[in-house]
Amino acid sequence: MAGLNQNLSQKQLQKLSPQQIQLMKLLQIPTATLEQRIKEELEANPALDEGEDYEEDVEHSEDEFYEEFYGEKKTEKDEDSQKDNADKEEYDNSEFEEFEEFEVSKEDDVELDDYIQDYIEDDVANYKLNSNNYSADDEEKTIPIAEHHSFHEYLEEQLGLLDLNEIDEIIAHQVIGSIDDDGYLRRESFSLVDDLTFSRNIIVTEEQVENIIKVVQQFEPAGICARDLKESLSIQLHRKLEDKKAEGDFENELVLQLAIKAIDKYFDEFAKKHYNKLKRHLDIDEDDLKDVIQEIIKLNPKPASGYSTGADRMTYYIIPDFIIENRDGELDLRLNARNAPDLRVNDQYKDMLKAYKTTTEKGKRSSKKEREAVMFIKQKIDSAKWFIDAIRQRQQTMLRTMYTIMQFQEEYFLTGDQKTLRPMILKDIAEVTGLDISTVSRVANSKYVQTEFGTKRLKDFFSESLQTASGEEVSTLEVKKILTELIEKEDKRKPFSDEKLKSLLQEKGYNIARRTVAKYREQLSIPVARLRKLLV
Repeated sequence: MAGLNQNLSQKQLQKLSPQQIQLMKLLQIPTATLEQRIKEELEANPALDEGEDYEEDVEHSEDEFYEEFYGEKKTEKDEDSQKDNADKEEYDNSEFEEFEEFEVSKEDDVELDDYIQDYIEDDVANYKLNSNNYSADDEEKTIPIAEHHSFHEYLEEQLGLLDLNEIDEIIAHQVIGSIDDDGYLRRESFSLVDDLTFSRNIIVTEEQVENIIKVVQQFEPAGICARDLKESLSIQLHRKLEDKKAEGDFENELVLQLAIKAIDKYFDEFAKKHYNKLKRHLDIDEDDLKDVIQEIIKLNPKPASGYSTGADRMTYYIIPDFIIENRDGELDLRLNARNAPDLRVNDQYKDMLKAYKTTTEKGKRSSKKEREAVMFIKQKIDSAKWFIDAIRQRQQTMLRTMYTIMQFQEEYFLTGDQKTLRPMILKDIAEVTGLDISTVSRVANSKYVQTEFGTKRLKDFFSESLQTASGEEVSTLEVKKILTELIEKEDKRKPFSDEKLKSLLQEKGYNIARRTVAKYREQLSIPVARLRKLLV
């Protein structure tokens, strides 16, 4: 029988405080989401208050950033070293406070009176955070909401014009409700039968459902309620042929019939651009095939796209987190903190603590409820102070990271030429800033910077390096840019294969393998040569 054993072991664990976790969460959200996060905190914590006044934007040039963050003016030697791509910059980061050093108040270890005295002496009322990013000249603008009918309402209106019995009408409503925003019916007939059984308590057959699907497929726009692209294109072509016949226009009848045959019988050959097979199957020459292809590409692969607006489709607006401007060769960087209002601790809560302190100094004994109320006030003030600290450290960390990225990619921000982007990974920024790689990743994720060349994702500035024939290391972004240009200039009748693209890149001095070309092409969402082929 095994006995009980008692062992003593020592482990080293790293735990994050709630305040550190709060800061990390704030770091990874973009400016567009920060406003909502602050509103939630204001609603949850009555001790946190929002300031009413905004100050002018504070803009920083490179020299000002250098002097502010590193405590000394940039020398000519520093400027030369920054322009030298072979050398890495070394900065003194001692003036920055890491979020790991977040000050945490330990309530259980502090006497209540001492705590109140500390807050009174620190003048909590003056503890506030200025966003420094809202210009008085800026206007509060609202986006008008246009009144519209949704795509599904449009189909329901057409359904109302039909004379259907009660069961068929219920089926039709179920079918219309199952159509997605692209206009396709992605559910099988048996699934719709089950839906009607459980949600409407009616028993129908798949045949009844199929009959109603065919009815809805006659609605406008042409091609809706199809199960896949092939069926949608076929419906559109048949509708177009019927309309031509009804109008007495027989000019393109043969072309439409050939297009219907190509879609209905030889869709795989059409989708894979096997044009020689199509010519053989349809028994036509290249000119006739061009007419057939032109007729098909006029169709809408997403029939509902022109009708889905407003509530049917979410419109996402990019709000840049940083703004960089080029002023006569000097880069100005500022943090777009328009959605981060001035925050401070509520004056009334500080007055409550003062009143309690005055009462206790006079020797008056406080009741249990009063002590509980003061402890509640203390906790809320703590929470408010921690949140303000987190917002401030978020701004400092973001500026610190973006400033380093701006220095790494200075030539790009001055010229806008993507070929000038240097190889840069998270570790490079972490080494310069002294931040952890995970912290840099949180800053770079989902963040955007506004430049005079457009609004760019921070993640787009990070890339691995690739060695040229001369031994120089270049960014993979540069190689992708060259690859895109080669494909754009190719003869679309005879597109370059991956092997040919590899040879062309090697001629330009880029040491690259064919499989790497294929990987970059796929990352750029560029199809293989066969699918890029056009009949021109």
